[in-house]
Amino acid sequence: MASNMLLSVFQTLVPQDNIIGWIFQLIWIIVFVIFMFYGQRIQITIMLREIEGHLYKLKLMRDKGREIAISTIKELGHPSEDPTARVDRFLEHVDIGPVSLDPVGIIKRLEHLIDVRELRFKDEVRMLAPKADEVQMMNLTNVLEAALALNQIYKIIRHFYLQSKKTLSIYIVMQLQMILPMVMKECEAFASALRAFTLGQPIGDGVGPLVAAKLMWRSDKKREIAKDIVVGEVMIDGRKAYVLKAKGPGGNVGKPGEAIRQILEENEGKVAMIILVDAAQKLEGEKSGEVAEGVGVAIGGVGVEKFKVEEISAKFKVPLNAILIKEDIGDVVSIMKKEIINGAEDAIKRIKRLIHEKTKEGDTVIIAGIGNTMGIGQ
Repeated sequence: MASNMLLSVFQTLVPQDNIIGWIFQLIWIIVFVIFMFYGQRIQITIMLREIEGHLYKLKLMRDKGREIAISTIKELGHPSEDPTARVDRFLEHVDIGPVSLDPVGIIKRLEHLIDVRELRFKDEVRMLAPKADEVQMMNLTNVLEAALALNQIYKIIRHFYLQSKKTLSIYIVMQLQMILPMVMKECEAFASALRAFTLGQPIGDGVGPLVAAKLMWRSDKKREIAKDIVVGEVMIDGRKAYVLKAKGPGGNVGKPGEAIRQILEENEGKVAMIILVDAAQKLEGEKSGEVAEGVGVAIGGVGVEKFKVEEISAKFKVPLNAILIKEDIGDVVSIMKKEIINGAEDAIKRIKRLIHEKTKEGDTVIIAGIGNTMGIGQ
């Protein structure tokens, strides 16, 4: 009886000729109510699934980097015992920066920490690969640093992923999702760098040293002027040029700031111009290998060497010029491409034009090729 009454009421409220439309409207109302109360949670779940996929790819790259580092050490260094445990300890290395509450003297303190870090890394590589030569040791250090970077990035992304999963905070999830494309691009660059580092081949960041090597190869006056920096004296268009680069062909950047300081002091500041050549990250839409000119110190990193050049050039009032070869972030640490080599040739032409236009015969200039000199001799 009751069911008949309900059916009668239903037939009265819902005309038989519009039953399908009523059902769709009811479904829409149910979906609307669900999204009103649970929409944010559904959105967070979808975003977390996407982040989880990227995190899995990061883990694969991290593990692959670790495997390459271990296999390369075994192949080149012939250690007496399994290096896996020591490599795992190395991949957990942490750098603690100097206190910046009182900035006075921070550059010297930062340089000291960098020197200690570099010495620590070299000592670790010597213990891991006792039979590796000097060049192989520098290349192995680069391999381990790339694996270390992959490990640290993976752990940071995993940390924020687990935090957002615990708290279900959409603000953490959204920020993580927004930066992931750039993080993945950087990690893919480090992953591709491992191949170049293990083979000891020139990388995109070595375009500055490549330019310097092309300019100094005929010089018979080459010497090591600062830590891991070689300088050669050549004549360019009637001008005396001090051309310097990191000591190769091992993966090395040296201390170009210290080298420029010593050259300026040796010449009592009588230098007409300093030209620094380095790789620079290109903007989207620009081509790899494009060359740009500018003013300033084209030295990347934490800023210690850049500070030295700025300080000493300001003291002697020496003009600073920069030649930049533009590259994608993936090109910087991967095997050098043909477009970048062509960019190096263009950079040499621009250096010669600058010297011809901005200096006179008999002047002295300094040309510094900045970057990692892996696979590039002098």
